[in-house]
Amino acid sequence: MIVTIIPIEDQSKYSVNGKTIAMHTQFGWMSFIELTKVERLAFQRYRELIIDNTRFKTHPKSTFKTH
Repeated sequence: MIVTIIPIEDQSKYSVNGKTIAMHTQFGWMSFIELTKVERLAFQRYRELIIDNTRFKTHPKSTFKTH
């Protein structure tokens, strides 16, 4: 499966395979449409590598592939 993550607004809103996930101040990262296990894992890795990394000024579009 291929998961594509596209930043809509850095640090607050992203598109994960066309599903919008946004940061809520009280509840953390939320999506109105449920993400698959692979999509959640890909976003978790993207968050660790890109979003939480202060060296990135703008966040790139990323593609994750599973075997």
